Amino acid sequence: MSLLFSATQLGKLTLDNRIVIAPMCQYSAENGKASAWHRIHLGQLALSGAGLLIIEATAVEAAGRISPGDLGLWDDATEAALASVLQDIRQYSDIPFGIQLGHAGRKASCAAPWLGGNQLSLEQGGWQTVAPSAQAFNPEDRAPVALTKQDLERLKQAFVDSAQRAAKRGIQLIELHAAHGYLLHQFLSPLSNQREDEYGGSLENRLRFPLEVFHAVRSALPDSVAVGVRLSATDWVEGGWDVEQSIVFSQQLEAAGSDYVHVSSGGLSPQQKITVGPGYQLPFARDIRKQVKIPVIGVGLITEPKQAEQALQGGDADLIALARAVLYDPRWPWHAAAELGAQAKAPPQYLRSEPHGLKGTLISNKK
Repeated sequence: MSLLFSATQLGKLTLDNRIVIAPMCQYSAENGKASAWHRIHLGQLALSGAGLLIIEATAVEAAGRISPGDLGLWDDATEAALASVLQDIRQYSDIPFGIQLGHAGRKASCAAPWLGGNQLSLEQGGWQTVAPSAQAFNPEDRAPVALTKQDLERLKQAFVDSAQRAAKRGIQLIELHAAHGYLLHQFLSPLSNQREDEYGGSLENRLRFPLEVFHAVRSALPDSVAVGVRLSATDWVEGGWDVEQSIVFSQQLEAAGSDYVHVSSGGLSPQQKITVGPGYQLPFARDIRKQVKIPVIGVGLITEPKQAEQALQGGDADLIALARAVLYDPRWPWHAAAELGAQAKAPPQYLRSEPHGLKGTLISNKK
């Protein structure tokens, strides 16, 4: 029996298997509104047979977008656009949907990657960024404005409002984005958080705002909606955020009622020096998993079915998230099921696509 294809739970949300499609920015929204691209992109991934599909990093306010093309969920218009996409997809797939809610902080106001990815000037349609401290990501960038305590209260409410909009539209899991150098990560790391109030300095203080956001979101949602956090286990910079601090953060999230942690790394500093290789982030997931009882999602250059299965069997993680690998092969879970002797869901229109000798690998996603 393949562990990768065994059922599991995140809070009260039951998943058919342990394959998670990680949130992946598409930079293709229109003023925050989901577009035809999202209908195509999420639609094909919803037919993949994965256990969970997490919608890309979605801004809780317009100024929190990484780029002008970022998806948002901050008003009725952005909510309605996303709801329309999900309504169409749900006619043909019963895959559980999650959404990653975030704010880019000092890494906002940038061009899409295929347009260079650099910070946009105000003349280019960019906007003033904000952060825990008035310290830019790149030396040549405009300095962000340091957030006041009143700003923090407003942003906390923005996360709550977006989470409630998502839950109202049937999204079953909320992931708070505290990774990859974005706002909540900026509070966590001593490299970006130079505050001198109760939100900066000690580890306890740097954890304070991300934990406040988590508490506010968790308490605003019914227990039926799972809530978790994606974190960067390390900045890959000496003197920065590291796995030991990530363990403390994960333990406090667990105590606060988090249903899981999703372990990535990096993104906070251009000084990062990352050693990349197959499964290179799994040791961080393993270290954290040893210290918490909630499920841990592992991610990062996991590309082969047997590699994913071995990571679960070896105790590196409880679930496996795929990003680039599933963009390259949107039927990855089908192919993994065939290789591991398991079954994966597919739309009935596609059941006859099974190759000779693999009959029974695909099962209908219609109940």
